[in-house]
Amino acid sequence: MSIDETMCFNVEKEDNNKSKEILKKVYEALAEKGYNPINQIVGYILSGDPTYITSYKDARNLIRQIERDELLEKMVKNYIEIK
Repeated sequence: MSIDETMCFNVEKEDNNKSKEILKKVYEALAEKGYNPINQIVGYILSGDPTYITSYKDARNLIRQIERDELLEKMVKNYIEIK
């Protein structure tokens, strides 16, 4: 592939409601433990390091059920209001 070509990135779709529910549970667990949930979730998405997510209420295992690229895709779509 030459430097002038654009690489295509495709993400397999999962059930949107499942991902949303998982993210809500993770958010709530982080908040209950006194963390800033947004900062912690962003740290996890950017680094892939699950230690950004508390193990409280099994949040760390839950967040691993969602692919990080899937989360980013949904967030970008939501931010620019594309369904």
